[in-house]
Amino acid sequence: MESQAAETYILQLLQTDLSPTLYYHGLHHTLDVYERALHLARAEGIDRPEQLTLLRTAACFHDAGFLVTYQQHEDAGCRMVRELLPGYQYSTDQIDSICGMIMATQLPQAPHTPLEQILCDADLDYLGRDDFEPIAYSLFRELQARNMVTDEQEWNHIQVNFLESHQYWTATAAAWRQTGKQKRLDALRALIAQ
Repeated sequence: MESQAAETYILQLLQTDLSPTLYYHGLHHTLDVYERALHLARAEGIDRPEQLTLLRTAACFHDAGFLVTYQQHEDAGCRMVRELLPGYQYSTDQIDSICGMIMATQLPQAPHTPLEQILCDADLDYLGRDDFEPIAYSLFRELQARNMVTDEQEWNHIQVNFLESHQYWTATAAAWRQTGKQKRLDALRALIAQ
């Protein structure tokens, strides 16, 4: 696998070709997911080099589908992976594993393997972090730019429903983020009740 070259290629493409109105799903989100995924993998005891490489590549490509579509971007990302990665010496099994991770992040999340669970948790790590509010606001702006949400009141209800239905899949993410996520949920519920 020429993973470094593949990852560099897609990150450069995301930097130059993503819509400027992807306030949440921009390159910064992909880089955040990349870092969080590796951090979670270490804590979850994932140390085989091939597994870590596949996780890194999946993190780099997990939102690449936004280069071509907003809806079903995971499907589009997998098509890109299947077209591009054979040229970087990835095997069919490795590509299948990467696509499995990407598709697991589709909402509602449905991971089946430890690597899929890690990528899902990394993708929504911010739900339990201290920087939740500015990140959530960037998603609100992105959805508003696409006429997918009308105002902050509607957005707060959407967030409450999402936080209530969300779960972390790895023991590590639950330990690190569940308490913070619950605080965000309680604060949003209080805001709606006012």
